[in-house]
Amino acid sequence: MIFDFKDHKLPAGANPHRTERTIERWVSNATDSKYCRSVASDPRGRRLLQAIAGNSPFLANYLQRDADLFCQLLRDGPDLTFERILTKVNCTYDPIKDTATIMSALREAKRHASLTIGIADIAEVWDVDRIMKNLSNFADATISVATRHALCKAANAGRIPVVNPNTPEIGSGYVVLALGKLGAQELNYSSDVDLIILYDPHRLTHQDPDVISINYVRVTRDVVKILEERTADGYVHRTDLRLRPDPGTTPIAISTTAAETYYESVGQNWERMAMIRARAVAGDLELGEEFLHQLRPFIWRKNLDFAAIQDIRSVKRQIATHRRGSFLDLNGHNIKLGRGGIREIEFFAQTQQLIWGGRITELRGRKLPGVLKTLVDHGRITKKIATDLIHAYRYLRQIEHRLQMVDDKQTHELPKTDEKFEEFALFAGYANGVTFRNELSENLQRVERHYATLFEDSEDLGAQGSLVFTGNDLHIDTEATLREMGFKNPARIFNTVRIWHHGRYRATRSERSRQLLTELMPKLLGALAKTGNADVAFMKIDEFLARLPAGIQVLSLIHSNPKLLDLIAMVMGDAPSLADKLSRNPHLLDYVLTSEFEKPVENSEALVTDLKHALEEADHFEHVLDITRRWTNDHKFRIGVQVLSGAITAISAGPGLTSIAETVITVIIPIVEAEFEAHHGRIPGSDFSAIAYGKLGGRELTHGSDLDIVFVYDHAPEIETSDGAKPLAPGVYFMRLAQRIISAISAPTGEGKLYEVDLRLRPFGNNGPVAVHLNSYLNYLRNSAWTWEHMALTRARPIYGTNQFQSQIRAGIFNILCQKRDRNKLFANVQNMRQRVAQEHRSQSNWDINHRNGGLIDIEFVTQALQLLHANSAPGVLSTSTNGALKNLHRAKFLEDDDAFLYLSSLNFWQSLQSIVRLTGLERLDDDLPPIGQTNALCSGAALETFGQLKTHMTKTAEEVRTMFLKILKPANSHD
Repeated sequence: MIFDFKDHKLPAGANPHRTERTIERWVSNATDSKYCRSVASDPRGRRLLQAIAGNSPFLANYLQRDADLFCQLLRDGPDLTFERILTKVNCTYDPIKDTATIMSALREAKRHASLTIGIADIAEVWDVDRIMKNLSNFADATISVATRHALCKAANAGRIPVVNPNTPEIGSGYVVLALGKLGAQELNYSSDVDLIILYDPHRLTHQDPDVISINYVRVTRDVVKILEERTADGYVHRTDLRLRPDPGTTPIAISTTAAETYYESVGQNWERMAMIRARAVAGDLELGEEFLHQLRPFIWRKNLDFAAIQDIRSVKRQIATHRRGSFLDLNGHNIKLGRGGIREIEFFAQTQQLIWGGRITELRGRKLPGVLKTLVDHGRITKKIATDLIHAYRYLRQIEHRLQMVDDKQTHELPKTDEKFEEFALFAGYANGVTFRNELSENLQRVERHYATLFEDSEDLGAQGSLVFTGNDLHIDTEATLREMGFKNPARIFNTVRIWHHGRYRATRSERSRQLLTELMPKLLGALAKTGNADVAFMKIDEFLARLPAGIQVLSLIHSNPKLLDLIAMVMGDAPSLADKLSRNPHLLDYVLTSEFEKPVENSEALVTDLKHALEEADHFEHVLDITRRWTNDHKFRIGVQVLSGAITAISAGPGLTSIAETVITVIIPIVEAEFEAHHGRIPGSDFSAIAYGKLGGRELTHGSDLDIVFVYDHAPEIETSDGAKPLAPGVYFMRLAQRIISAISAPTGEGKLYEVDLRLRPFGNNGPVAVHLNSYLNYLRNSAWTWEHMALTRARPIYGTNQFQSQIRAGIFNILCQKRDRNKLFANVQNMRQRVAQEHRSQSNWDINHRNGGLIDIEFVTQALQLLHANSAPGVLSTSTNGALKNLHRAKFLEDDDAFLYLSSLNFWQSLQSIVRLTGLERLDDDLPPIGQTNALCSGAALETFGQLKTHMTKTAEEVRTMFLKILKPANSHD
């Protein structure tokens, strides 16, 4: 009456109510209801029904829906029933059948096969190996039918030729490869099927290659639709085509030529591992075998170099480097990807296959138990290890099947609640959850223990947790680890790393580069996580890699010098401007490792010598410009890193950055003059100078500062033209020379630009000539300049020219600054100018340190106004530095002690903050709350512990500075 099985081995039913409902509906739906009742009343039959319906809603539904099939299964047993199902599937294909008919037939077969295999598993009629084999055989058959139909359909539409419509796959040049568990014929109960679809472009030489690709992509879409589209009849198999070469950029069907090229050029070790199990299952099987034969040198390397072995080891060392908790709490444990799970057993075997399979051909098998036994035969592992792992593998696969059998979901997680865990323990064949936990825990621990011995002499690559970037799916533990580290978008991190591994950047196209990246990944991510702005820093790293012309040299440098990782992470996370420089100029990493990098920037004299030495290798003018830019950017990068790392204060960066700029001007102008003189000669007895204004004049440059410059010249009045082959009048001569100098400084080259040059402070501003005669310059300042121009003049100093000419300029500026002035008129003009600046710069950002009320401009305007007021009687107050001028004013008793202290401390605070703000790119930030990395840099630069303290101090400082501004600049007769 019922097939033979040992009913004492059946699991108990966890849900008796569902069992009773299922039996009622089964009896009602079946043709032979009398037989159904007899089975339900039979003790063996009832126990079987309880085991099925009481534990699996999925199987209970199929049992009711296909009631007659279930009756037949009970009578004939799983062997004969499955044989009939498979035969029927193989006969499903017919050239004249439409797609809907094929789909319906395959879905019915899937229901019947699922019910048959599920009952064979529950009743323990088949062991787990046979379960996996039959699941795989059914998948092979259905994929083959779907492929035949899709090829026939394409042939009928005239898109591809077939030799025989009854066997369209033969000679079609189109093949379906199965990978993963289907490839190994170890498919699990509700698994996706991992497929790679290939076609031979040489089979259709009469067609355009693009057309061939489009046609085979259509065939593939039809195959996928037949297998996985959900209809009223269900589905056959979920398909996953992402194991093909570089799935992010390639079509779902790719040519064998493209696939071979990919694997030979950028194929990775995890892809070698995946291809170990590859098997042709449908379509042109001969083509599939040919392709896999061609791929053998990629999969099975006879001689693995040290780097390749290290790369294989590094993948293992990324997995579960930090163990959390014990196996006592198994609720929610993932038996595939979790500790001691199926993935660890697979990885244990497959890494050994990669290393030894090139020389030991017996290790090239697809089935895991056989591979482990072969490793024992060749002395690579002990028999004990193999026995434990094989037992655990089969045990865990059986648990995996039961998990998936509950609701036909591709799950590997044990129930999370105690109640559901107890129910599942019954379905797994245990009397209670405690017994199940104990045996499961023993198997997991055994696997974990043996897995830990794999490459146990290798150094851990990270200590944060599991970080796995192989395959196509973000590992659940990797996602958790990334989130714990501070990354907000783990999926983006995972997908970007996969882009690197697929060799889409020039820097990652070589195998060695990718191996180095794998080695560096955990430590790199750990360093980025420390920045507090991990996601942004990571994408800056991506930009860095994308811009590299090659990867081995730079990545080897980082690999050999671990301290570079922290520096790179700091730059990428905290200073976007420096990150851009590093991305464009990876040679900076070499500079970082020099002994001088951590030293303070030398004085201008030493810098001039250094730059001139660097320019000795220049053989033409463009080369001079490139070398100067590289030298300048190197030194600016050096100062930026020193500020970020706390090696120097933000305030002390100003003189260093100014010295760099002065050096460039001092060295570049003579070279431009020589180039210019070669065409136009010289103006005999003339002088030429560059006068620095603003932050350059005050030696207070920050990162990104423009250079405020005015060019002046002098010549004998009787000289009318230059003495060169193309003579020019003096005014035109010096104007064009100044333009050449500006171009040399500001024009972009392959190495970027040096500085933006701002000439608006020259007489008559943008309407005046770019170079002005000294007499005109001084006469304008003496007779026509506005008060704000005299304010700007307090910071002016010549930085290029003969000593005598510079002295002459300084004397002229000094005399103008020392003119007697009316206090009320002066202060009114300063106040009006401040209001005008406020209207022109209506900044909404607190990080606009210059223009906010109570910001730097308020301090500078007061300092400049007081200098202009008192220089006539006390010229000692003059200084181009705001800090120096405030100290001079205090020393001369023009500032009270409290006022001087307030302004000096506020100046130091604002200048430090502005230096950090510009270095970290916060000037463009609308939000008051910067990313954490920049927040830390700001607090450090301001010598405050928390961002709250910083915001409070900013508000307090601005209020005090503004109050002092209004107090000092009030009219003399005011009593307010």
